[in-house]
Amino acid sequence: MLNKIYTETEEKMKKAVESVQKELASIRTGKATTALLDGIRVEYYGNMVPLNQVASVSAPEPKLLVIQPWEKKMIEGISRSILKSDLGLNPTSDGNLIRLAIPPLTEERRRDLVKLVKKLAEEGKISVRNVRREGNEALDSAEKKKEISEDDNRKSQERIQKLTDKYIEAIDKVVKAKEVEIMEV
Repeated sequence: MLNKIYTETEEKMKKAVESVQKELASIRTGKATTALLDGIRVEYYGNMVPLNQVASVSAPEPKLLVIQPWEKKMIEGISRSILKSDLGLNPTSDGNLIRLAIPPLTEERRRDLVKLVKKLAEEGKISVRNVRREGNEALDSAEKKKEISEDDNRKSQERIQKLTDKYIEAIDKVVKAKEVEIMEV
């Protein structure tokens, strides 16, 4: 019983950290990364599909992304989707592939991105704390049903608190690294 609660709690906390990492990967820094385009969806035969399902995306240079559509007729739709996104990138096409030059970020834009990163981090921490609360509630419920003792409940809540600290620290590390990456000129 205790192990099940503990395992589920840890699993949910891991997912919260992974979610923050995924969100942060899609934030544009001065470097080209294929994760920038993960949120781009393109119309393909009447359906909206992720860009990576209709084209291959690569970063041959630190300041350049190249998109190679699997069908040439997709170039215009992909370009339109990128322009509609809030990435601030201008696609250029030669008829076969699309190039995205990654412009350097302004100081003001860097500060805005750092604020966004901190906001995402706080949301991740809130998720971890909510998971902690759920785990503690499950322990309290098990104690009321006489499935575990009061001592087991207290010890388990301490274990869950240690897990919470560990995953909040992991979020802090990821955020710190992203802030450094954003502020790097």
